[in-house]
Amino acid sequence: MKTLLITMATLLAYAVGAQTHSDKIVRELAFEKSNENNTLILANINGSMKVEGYNGTKVLIEVTRVLTAKTDARLEKAKQEVVVEQIDRADTLFVYVNDGCNHFSYDTKSRKHKGWAYSGDHDGNCDMLYDYKTNFIVKVPYAIHLNVSTINAGDISVENVSGMVVANNINGSIKLKDLKSATKATTINGNVDLEYAGNPTKDCRYYTLNGDINAWFQKGLAANLSFKSFNGELFSNVAQLESLPVSLQREANGKIKLNGSQYKISKGGALLDFETFNGDVYLREKNEN
Repeated sequence: MKTLLITMATLLAYAVGAQTHSDKIVRELAFEKSNENNTLILANINGSMKVEGYNGTKVLIEVTRVLTAKTDARLEKAKQEVVVEQIDRADTLFVYVNDGCNHFSYDTKSRKHKGWAYSGDHDGNCDMLYDYKTNFIVKVPYAIHLNVSTINAGDISVENVSGMVVANNINGSIKLKDLKSATKATTINGNVDLEYAGNPTKDCRYYTLNGDINAWFQKGLAANLSFKSFNGELFSNVAQLESLPVSLQREANGKIKLNGSQYKISKGGALLDFETFNGDVYLREKNEN
C-alpha cells in the first residue's frame, strides 16, 4: 500500500479577501484478501466522485483537495483538518474524508457503509472557518462491489463496475453506466441516470426527491416494476408492460401501506423500484442494432 502527496499549486486570491490552497493526493491500494466479496466504500462530504472499472487488481485514487480561507492561520488549520483517510478490513477497503466537524466512524445504528457513518456537530457549535472541496477520480477492479457517497458540491459518476453498486448523494446528480448487477441509487436534488450493459437479476432501487430518473436497459428486459411519485409520471418504450394489482404492506405500527403502482415486464423477475417526488421516470430498452 503506497501513499503519495503531491502539492500541485498554492493560489492566493487577495481580490476576494481569501486564500486558496490546492493539492493532489494519490493513493494505490490493494485488497489484503482477494475474493468475490471485495468491496470498496468511498465516502466524501464536499466534492465529486468519479469511479471507473478497469482490468487490474489495485484501487487507484486521485483526490484534488481545494481549501479556501480568509487568513493564513485558517488555511493552515484546513490543511491539518481536511484529510483523506482509509481503513483496511482485509476484503473491504474504506476511503473517506474527515474535516474539523465531521468524522467517519463506526455507528451501531447506521445501516449504511456496513455500520460506518459520518458523525458531526449537529448543535451548530462547530465552525470550521474555511471552505473546501475534495474531488475524487478512482479506478477500481471492475468486478468488485462499490459503495460511493457524497453530500454537497459534486456529482457521482460510476462506469464499468460489474459488481453491486450503491450510490448516495444529496445535492448533486448520480450517473451510472455499464451496470451489470444489483443497484441502489439515491439523491435528493439531482437526476439519476442509469445504463445497464446486462439487465439486473437482483432487486434494485432508484430514488430522487427533486429530479428525473432515466434508466436504459438491454432489449429483452424481464422484471417486476414498482413506481411511486407525488408529482411525476412514468414513461416507457417497453412493449410487454402489464399492470398488476396494488400491493399492501403492513408496517410495524399496524398501519397498512400502499406500495404504489406495480407492473410486470415480460415474464417478470427482479424488482426495479422507482420513486420520485418532483420528477418523472423514463424506463427504456435499447433498440437492437
